[in-house]
Amino acid sequence: MTSPQPPKPRSGDSDRAAPEGGVPRHVAIIMDGNNRWAKARGLSGVRGHRAGVEAVRAVIRRAAERDIETLTLFAFSSENWKRPKAEVSALMELFLMALKREVRKLHDNGIRLSVIGDRTAFSDSIQKYIAKAEEKTRDNTRMHLVVAANYGGRWDIAGAARRLAERVAAGELSPDAIDEHAMDGEVCLAGDAPVDLCIRTSGEQRISNFLLWQMAYAELHFTPLLWPDFDGEAFDLALADFQRRQRRFGMTDEQVEAQGA
Repeated sequence: MTSPQPPKPRSGDSDRAAPEGGVPRHVAIIMDGNNRWAKARGLSGVRGHRAGVEAVRAVIRRAAERDIETLTLFAFSSENWKRPKAEVSALMELFLMALKREVRKLHDNGIRLSVIGDRTAFSDSIQKYIAKAEEKTRDNTRMHLVVAANYGGRWDIAGAARRLAERVAAGELSPDAIDEHAMDGEVCLAGDAPVDLCIRTSGEQRISNFLLWQMAYAELHFTPLLWPDFDGEAFDLALADFQRRQRRFGMTDEQVEAQGA
């Protein structure tokens, strides 16, 4: 697999986590349950994915209203190619349709779009529209919307390690200089804050190879709602849950309390 170079940091505080009780800077969502939602209604899986697109629109609006800096949506994992061919084909059509129809709305609302993952498996049309969408919205600053498509956390980390190894082989970097900060600069979303809150719908309680490096200290919120039923109100409930958490980052309760005093 080949991978595009991740975006470079835009500011000096990209590694700063959200404070306890505050709004998360970076929210990541594993959108799960489209097929089950459709099956429960006697509908095709494609209808479930179409309903899921409506949920995406609602959550993007609410995240922007809540001043979330980065919203990352897990749209299609590198493992999803194993699904039935008809479903994969329908998902690709929906992805292309969304790129064609939604980008102008994102741009008009000041939202920057990025797509992370191995793009080489996608059709030329999808790759072209991804590039156009990213170029059109690149200077927008209200919120960074990231779509993870044909993405896997292990793929991301392996790619970062490979790029660092290439720099060592070229004599540009000493092996002793490879540390967490160096890896931070090579994984996808290098310029964004680490994930503060990860939401997964449908009742499943796992992260499924999603943003493994970026979610090292993320708070996890699992909801039984299937993705098409997840809306702005459900998003607010997840934010409220996050704000009740005490984020210790390896410290004791007393140390955290003293730090906030």
